[in-house]
This record gives sequence, C-alpha cells and structure tokens, in this order.
Amino acid sequence: MTTTEVVLATHNGKKLAELRRLVEAADLPVTVLGLADLPDYPEPAETETTFEGNALIKARAAVTRTGRIALADDSGIAVDRLNGMPGVRSARWAGPGSTDADNNALLLRQLDDVPDPHRTAQFVCAMAMVAPDGRRVVRHGVVDGRLLTAPRGDNGFGYDPLFVPDGQERTTAELDPAAKDAISHRGRAVRAILLDLQGWLGAGDTTGRTHP
Repeated sequence: MTTTEVVLATHNGKKLAELRRLVEAADLPVTVLGLADLPDYPEPAETETTFEGNALIKARAAVTRTGRIALADDSGIAVDRLNGMPGVRSARWAGPGSTDADNNALLLRQLDDVPDPHRTAQFVCAMAMVAPDGRRVVRHGVVDGRLLTAPRGDNGFGYDPLFVPDGQERTTAELDPAAKDAISHRGRAVRAILLDLQGWLGAGDTTGRTHP
C-alpha cells in the first residue's frame, strides 16, 4: 500500500506519539514525521494572540520547508479565575525556557487561595493542516475540567498532572494513553482533522510525498 508522509511541526515526542496513535486508530495510509526526522530549520516565532493563529504559523513554515502536508497544533490551558490565562503562553508561563514543573508550580501559586469550586479551567487545542497547494483547515478541541492543589500522575505532559476533566476522578496524567486520547482536547481536534486529511487523500491528493 502506498502511504503519504505528513509532517507534524513539533519536536515534542509525546505530541508526535499521540498523533501517530490516532492515525493508526483511524487506519489511514499515512506516515507521520516529526521535525526531528527532517533537516533542521529555524522554527518561526509564535507571534499570534490565538491558538489558531499560532498553529497556522507553524504549519505554513513546515510546508514551506518540507514540501509535505503539514500539521501543527497550538494548545494550552485557560483558567477561568485568571481570565483565560495562561492561554497561548501556557508553554512559557513561568518565562522563556521554563519547564513543565516550573509552569505548574507558578500556576499553583497563582491559585493558592482559590477554593475548589472556582478552580475551573479548559484545555484548548487548535490543530491546523496546510497543503503545499495552499489548502488549509483548522479544527478545535476543548475539554472542561478543574485544577487540583497538587500534581498527580506521571503520564502526559504540560499541565496534565493538575487537570481533572469533567466526569473524571483522575488527572489526565493518571490516564493511560488510550483513555487520554479518547477525551483529550488534542485527541478531539486531531480526530476531526484526520477526517479532512482522509478527504484530501481520497480526492487524489498528491501534495504529500509518497512511498510504497
């Protein structure tokens, strides 16, 4: 079977593993490459103020550099008590070069005096897909939940150890990969955009590189 190579514009191995699991579950003839699989190039500055805008910046840069269909996401957490912040600054909430632990620690300090009923938040994802011929699509995923007062769980990344989705008792860092994919913001956005990719390929798309 001929497969099409698409690029996920990230160096984050856990995001890449998530997308590969979801592509496999969708049974698409697609091979997903990450930026680590390709010649290095300067990643663009994420200068937009929305998740969608930053996702499109990254996907367009990957298309230009690789000539392949490219996907990119911009994701984060929006805390109601912080008026939707960290938002697009989620990955660098504690400053440039901050680690997940740094960001989690800062968020906990900012919510230190907030009681449980008011520790509501949403995980938000915008997933963009751009083809070399200029076609583009953006899909979104949102999961509502609440934030704990201390991290729990070793799976996942980012704010997963603090976030309990509505209807769950476990944080997203305590869920196994399949359970997280089923409910996560990124899982929802990816499943939606894979339907678009399936349509592109079914229409005879030849903009991705193929191999037997």
